Amino acid sequence: MSERFQVWDVPTRVFHWSMVLSFCGVFLTSESERYRDIHVMLGYTMLGLISFRVLWGFIGTRYSRFTSFLFTSGEVLTYVSALARGRAERYVGHNPAGSVAIWLLLFLTIGSGVSGVLLFQDVGGDMMAELHEVLSFAMLAVVAVHIAGVVMSSILHRENLVSAMITGTKEADPEAGEERSYAWLGVIMLLAVVTFWAGYSALSAMAPAEVAGHAEQRDDD
Repeated sequence: MSERFQVWDVPTRVFHWSMVLSFCGVFLTSESERYRDIHVMLGYTMLGLISFRVLWGFIGTRYSRFTSFLFTSGEVLTYVSALARGRAERYVGHNPAGSVAIWLLLFLTIGSGVSGVLLFQDVGGDMMAELHEVLSFAMLAVVAVHIAGVVMSSILHRENLVSAMITGTKEADPEAGEERSYAWLGVIMLLAVVTFWAGYSALSAMAPAEVAGHAEQRDDD
């Protein structure tokens, strides 16, 4: 296989790297009250991205659909065993081990995001805070294992999987490639994320001023 063909469409790549950026930002701001607004903003961003990914998992291109990475437990164990021996089969899309990480991250992001929203609304108290923390660190663990798997697969099959998720292309048979990139949808996604960040930041900046204004008015009364 000497030719490269598109495998990952633009929306899937925008989703992936937007999630990576948001995930890093969420953890970097998780322990700081000063950056709480950024933490909450990125948490909402992740929930929005996951909502899109769930929809795209049903109507997206071939390798983005959930049906393309549905594997049995036996297939996953066989792949992991072969990977440990350096004999794992190469997959154009997600491999069985990678699919487990994707499913876990989907569910953990939803759980962590929803618990974060409830916590932000002062629902659940300490129990919700504990749940949010457990789910968030579970995500971190899955991400670490996923990265290790990407590195191992890249070395084993002599292909840069990180680069493939940036360019969207991999070496494959012509019939295995995707014909549509949906670049326009990827642009809309980027604009939506940037617009949300700008709007949320503006509202967050206005909120303290409004609170201060109300306090001054009460003092005058």
